[in-house]
Amino acid sequence: MTDTFTFESTSRTVTIDGHAVHYHEGGSGRPLILLHGSGPGVSAWSNFRNNLPVFAEHFRVIMPDLPGFGASELPELKEVYTLAGARWVARLMDELGIESAPIVGNSMGGAVAAEVAGHLPERIERMAIMGSGGLSVGLFQTEPSEGFQRLFAFLQEPSRERMTEWIHTMVFDKSLVTPELIDERMRNATAEGVLDRTRAIFGAMFDPTLRETYTPLWKRLESITTPTLMLWGRDDRMLPYDQAHLANRWVPNIELHTFANCGHWIQVEKKKQFERVVLEFLTRDPD
Repeated sequence: MTDTFTFESTSRTVTIDGHAVHYHEGGSGRPLILLHGSGPGVSAWSNFRNNLPVFAEHFRVIMPDLPGFGASELPELKEVYTLAGARWVARLMDELGIESAPIVGNSMGGAVAAEVAGHLPERIERMAIMGSGGLSVGLFQTEPSEGFQRLFAFLQEPSRERMTEWIHTMVFDKSLVTPELIDERMRNATAEGVLDRTRAIFGAMFDPTLRETYTPLWKRLESITTPTLMLWGRDDRMLPYDQAHLANRWVPNIELHTFANCGHWIQVEKKKQFERVVLEFLTRDPD
């Protein structure tokens, strides 16, 4: 089945508010939205291409490149990126005729999913979020984390060495850091305009002016009532595992699944376990 899902065969483009939006689509039935994380050279395809065939056996899978990532254009950012991303996801759902859907979000994609749950709860049925940003603050680790420090170092001075250092913070199993992976990420990250867009996105995440009117997710956890599965790699060096516990205590309808010997890329390092746990959560009968 994997061979039937190629980049080209699943690639789609629509225009929203004058901006090109790229996404991948595969499978049929109930819609399921997969939201990728952030970082240099990331896209929906790089995050979830190997998971798509499994989820497509059960769902109509939509994998968008979030604004400014992959082949999606970046509109002017007038609010914190994750909140702008949540509104953008709702606009894409409108364009695709999707009233509501479950969402799976990785890292920043998890924060975007949580913003949908917080601000547009009628659009999200359930969410499974992995190493999600925004739901906590660092309790026992450095701030910013080692992973973010490596990421910002690459954005400041892009090089193959710094890309390699950043990818090493993403995984527990260092055998996954292959020359081919580094080549792909370098090629994507240094394509025309990508670095400028990535810097603008992170700038909008931390812009003090934009944050003046923004209430962080971790301050309103009790208001997020969407059924939630939170997944975390115990060896995550990007968003360390201790950040799981604030949300696990205060989000009303949540469960936490932890993976040993696993870093930030759960869907890569623990592929089969990730798919099994998430599919069980997405397909179980409502309480």
